[in-house]
Amino acid sequence: MVTAKSVLIEARNLSKVYRMGRVEVPALRDVDLQVYENEYLSVMGPSGSGKSTLFNMIGALDRPTAGTVTIAGVDLTALSSRQRAYIRNEHIGYIFQAYNLIGALKAIYNVMLPLQFAGKSDKEAYGRAKEVLEEVGLGDRLNHRPDELSGGQQQRVAIARALANNPTIILADEPTANLDLHTGEEIITLLRSLRDNHGVTVITATHDHKMLDKSDRILWIKDGAVDRLENRADLDIRVGKVE
Repeated sequence: MVTAKSVLIEARNLSKVYRMGRVEVPALRDVDLQVYENEYLSVMGPSGSGKSTLFNMIGALDRPTAGTVTIAGVDLTALSSRQRAYIRNEHIGYIFQAYNLIGALKAIYNVMLPLQFAGKSDKEAYGRAKEVLEEVGLGDRLNHRPDELSGGQQQRVAIARALANNPTIILADEPTANLDLHTGEEIITLLRSLRDNHGVTVITATHDHKMLDKSDRILWIKDGAVDRLENRADLDIRVGKVE
């Protein structure tokens, strides 16, 4: 359970409509949501329910059609494109289902990229990238390219990259979808450790019920609207062991 109740992220009347010619497709409908500091929130819903759109709003990747999103009291919808880019680089770490690593670059250089974008020197960036790769268990894979790593190792590189700039928020979009059961369980445990050891707020979009067991709260989205939001402690979730 979450003990600290300080609100970090707040969405109010959040709506997003995509227009294709004369056709309007609502992706989010008047979403109200508060996410607390140091919380692990899982977002559940079928494909097309609005999970990715909600992530894009919280992650300052897109603007809503109506409503607001604030992070630590800062209204993202009022910021310029440059200011939103600063928020993304300094405060938000992204983990994607498809890893999104640069194939030509070794693991260490993939993780160095956000640090270099933040203005760190090559020496500082290398040192920090090495540190976070060691933290995720890849200290012996610094100089391996993505095609020389397993899927789980690639996802660990992606997690290290997301951690590089000491973000306040980690957004993880289906982080275990491409992994086998054992590796997926390892990644879930690693994500939970970010919340426990670093005080990071972790928000995951997932269909993986093992991930729900690690959550503080679970948000269900249906047809672009909040269906329900419940505490993990109030749910009867039983997860078996992978043998």
